[in-house]
Amino acid sequence: MKVVVGSPGTWSGLLLRTGQCAFAGTSIGVMVSALGFSNYTAFCYLIASMGLQVLWSFGLACLDAYALKIKRDLHSPVLVSLFMVGDWVTATLSLAAACSSAGVIVLFARDVHFCRTIPHFSCGSNATEETKVLQN
Repeated sequence: MKVVVGSPGTWSGLLLRTGQCAFAGTSIGVMVSALGFSNYTAFCYLIASMGLQVLWSFGLACLDAYALKIKRDLHSPVLVSLFMVGDWVTATLSLAAACSSAGVIVLFARDVHFCRTIPHFSCGSNATEETKVLQN
């Protein structure tokens, strides 16, 4: 099987998996730091899907590191198919979670005027300034 950049058991694959794990972890950290995130299903779904992404990426990064250490080839068709299906599932879940979270933000910020009614949210300051400009 042809060795492609980012394939399992290569340095580039290990680097990509480490990056996936780091970005998913950062996403979880940002969401958990938001005030009242647990009140909204879309945000909880984003955290759950990013948690799955962290676990999947970390597991494959460990497998890549082990394969590099013992100089083992991970390019068997069965393993590559397993990695492909796992990546496809986690990518689909991550995209769905990100889209649903973005939809909730747009709904709150533009359609429901949620940010104007609760002043301690950071989005309320921009909405209030836009309202003042529109009224003048």
